[in-house]
Amino acid sequence: MDIDKNLIDDAAYQKATESGQRLLARGPVAKLARYVAGRIHVELDNGCAFEFPVAHAQELVNAKPADLRQVEVTAAGLGLYWPTLDADLYVPNVLKGVLGTRQWMAHIGATGGKAKTQAKSVAARENGKRGGRPSAKSMKVNS
Repeated sequence: MDIDKNLIDDAAYQKATESGQRLLARGPVAKLARYVAGRIHVELDNGCAFEFPVAHAQELVNAKPADLRQVEVTAAGLGLYWPTLDADLYVPNVLKGVLGTRQWMAHIGATGGKAKTQAKSVAARENGKRGGRPSAKSMKVNS
């Protein structure tokens, strides 16, 4: 492979190549992705699968279903790419629940926190009677 010496030197190229090989070996990586009813479904090479709502992914939030159906698995399974949107997501980050910038993720969290349900109202009243939200110490799980 010819390398443009103005962009990267041999040592940096070798280091990046080795890093990529370690990442691929560690896995898991995507082997298939598809759009299904408002969600992106991803199958991994280890037999697991997961889905996420399109509305949670910053680059996909305003996309049309026809564009979302064009999803491709790229970069040896490390990427999801929508060519008609010129949008991509990095699979290791998606597995961690990272679907956009910090500001986007804060927005998604704030939106979820504003949800109004009967169960949430009852839980909030009960927590209020006990002095507010439980602390991390009081939420210990017995092993």
